[in-house]
Amino acid sequence: MGISRRALLASGLGLGWGLVQHQKALALAGEPFPVFESDAQQIPYKYRRRSVDYKTSEPPGTLIVDTEARFLYHVLGNGEATRYGVSVGKAGRSWYGEAEIKRKEKWPVWVPTPEHLAEFPDMAKFIHGMPGGRDNPMGARALYLYQGEVDTVIRIHGTLKPSMIGKKVTAGCIGLLNIDVIHLYERVELGTKVVILSPA
Repeated sequence: MGISRRALLASGLGLGWGLVQHQKALALAGEPFPVFESDAQQIPYKYRRRSVDYKTSEPPGTLIVDTEARFLYHVLGNGEATRYGVSVGKAGRSWYGEAEIKRKEKWPVWVPTPEHLAEFPDMAKFIHGMPGGRDNPMGARALYLYQGEVDTVIRIHGTLKPSMIGKKVTAGCIGLLNIDVIHLYERVELGTKVVILSPA
């Protein structure tokens, strides 16, 4: 007995609905907007968060960003680190050096920079800030980098698109999956040292 087109379509819709429900089941509890653990399945395996061996002279707690490899390392000490895949600044938009985290925000407001406005004039409507939310390019969390009292305008923050991870595509900031930036946010304190390495 053959399967009718209508039955096949209904079956497909049922599978689609099941997938949506499964993703919802994997959403983090307690967040005002959906954050899916399944986002990690959308990026290449090498960029998924993991514990790694990592030798450095930097003290435990330091964040080190390897812009060439597109990894962020949270130094744990004893030759170990948690490694996250990241997106970094596109050509001519990267920033290198040492800074410290002087501000942390959940679901931060995004304000376009002059560079954003020059490239995307329609963003002028957000000149006073886009509220945090699912469409905000800062994602679920942001860590603000300062040198002394000077805001570098560089952030470590969530990203709307998992497809950006592992690429040089940002306006200079360091982007992580929302699930990963939440993980990192909970493990760093104000005053944390951040080292963004320049290409060799």
